[in-house]
Amino acid sequence: MTDAKIEALLARVAAALERQAPPPPAESNFDAADAFVWHADREFLEPVKTVNRVDIALLQGVDRVRDILLDNTRRFAQGLPANNVLLWGARGMGKSSLVKAVHAAANAEKPHALVLVEIHREDIPSLPRLLSRLRHTTRRCILFCDDLSFDNQDASYKSLKAVLEGGIEGRPDNVVLYATSNRRHLLSRDMIENERSSAINPGEAVEEKVSLSDRFGLWLGFHACDQQTYLAMVHGYATHYGLAYPDDKLKAESSEWAITRGARSGRVAWQYIQDLAGRLGKTLG
Repeated sequence: MTDAKIEALLARVAAALERQAPPPPAESNFDAADAFVWHADREFLEPVKTVNRVDIALLQGVDRVRDILLDNTRRFAQGLPANNVLLWGARGMGKSSLVKAVHAAANAEKPHALVLVEIHREDIPSLPRLLSRLRHTTRRCILFCDDLSFDNQDASYKSLKAVLEGGIEGRPDNVVLYATSNRRHLLSRDMIENERSSAINPGEAVEEKVSLSDRFGLWLGFHACDQQTYLAMVHGYATHYGLAYPDDKLKAESSEWAITRGARSGRVAWQYIQDLAGRLGKTLG
């Protein structure tokens, strides 16, 4: 075989390998938006132009945790030290809504100071790759994971532990993690009990898993609301969106709505307002 034929053959082999190789990760333009969603399979940060959120003034019954989270976020936006935050507790009480509202409030005070980056719970193992990208941007980033928890046979919590504290590189100075969960310790009771029953030293095994939540500097608890707070949520939404409706009917209908669902929460209040707006022919823009 001549040199020319060998060269042509090698060129064909190289071209075939090039076609089979995965494409290089897309470059991240952190100036494209103030919010992004991380897609681990493509290693791509997708810009979100319009974030699904409510105004911070509409979040009722969470005044104390709202002020704590807002202060922590303001300090972070100013380039000062800030803590990772775990927002835990009752369903539908505004944990994820508060994170998004606080991000908007901080950026309203200091435009484009913060980037909100959402990572899905199943993509936690890709955290080191995501942080390597965030490390090289000059913008300050809130890494947001909604509904974070771990079940049996799920070892991805170890990736999160290493990122929060203890890894060689550590968490970048321009990144904090805000996570929401219904569980204060992020782990199911069955998971903790299995560790206790199967480990040589049950205390150490359980301590190793429970220590995950200890790596969050702030724990903010959300608890089920009472009737007065629930009605304040409903009235606040109705006023904000200009839904003209008699107060006595608003109170009676929203109370019945909560009873049929067996719970009072901000989510239930919002669901009632959506129903009311639909009946009144109003949009919630």
